[in-house]
Amino acid sequence: MTSDFDHAAETVRRYDRDRYLSALLAPEAHRPGLMALYAFNAEIARVREVVSEPLPGEVRLQWWRDLLEGTEHGAVASHPVANVLLSTVQKYNLPRQGLIAMTEARIFDLYDDPMPSLNDLEGYAGETVSGLIQLVCLVLNKGVDPKTSTASGHAGVAYALTGLMRALPWHASRRQMFLPTDICERHALDPETVFRGEMTPQLQAVLKEMRDHVRHHLNRVRNEAQSVPETCRNAFLPLVLVEPYLKRFEGQGTDALKQPIEMSQLRTQWLLWRGSQRPFSRI
Repeated sequence: MTSDFDHAAETVRRYDRDRYLSALLAPEAHRPGLMALYAFNAEIARVREVVSEPLPGEVRLQWWRDLLEGTEHGAVASHPVANVLLSTVQKYNLPRQGLIAMTEARIFDLYDDPMPSLNDLEGYAGETVSGLIQLVCLVLNKGVDPKTSTASGHAGVAYALTGLMRALPWHASRRQMFLPTDICERHALDPETVFRGEMTPQLQAVLKEMRDHVRHHLNRVRNEAQSVPETCRNAFLPLVLVEPYLKRFEGQGTDALKQPIEMSQLRTQWLLWRGSQRPFSRI
């Protein structure tokens, strides 16, 4: 019989391949906890894809918030990801506020408001991705604070910004703009050209600044490497994919706005396996 944790792992495999493959390289005892957190993240990250307008999306996100705050939900027993999330929170004594902050940040996804500034984007990345990395560190460290908040913060920004650039064609097709307004204005980028799928010199300049910012945060992660306990290294393993994605983005040129940047599963597996023993040396 398929368990709720098996269901969670399948959710991650379908919607978050890179984290799924990295979790398979984590210590076996903690893989269920990692899959629970990654499945929860996948559920709230794709809310916009399963609703037709923002209000039902807000209702779905509120359901998760109520669950985490302890409000009784009759449907919890039939929701495998909710079950494994609560089980993982209890087993590792995870701080619920971090999970609640993840749901609140995802409200932004439901609307087409532009991202106001790089500072706002970093805040969004911190709540949605840095917070997730920190929770994964807690699981890998058996619920004991591993003192990895600084490394997690920079790692989350680097990984989130890379993911948003990879998904640029997808977001542009629905007129959603995650590129910060202040950077766009600095390079005189007209968002309408992005929505029309035009790779302009202005967009190239914006993306170059974004890539430079990602690399700045990767350097900060490297500087924090010695402060990360050995037990928590797997939480940072997906970062070994960031530089290869950036280089692929740079090499794809005008096609970068036509389809999301991807790598084959074979190459992804090889990069993750190669970095699994010493991930910070491969970032």
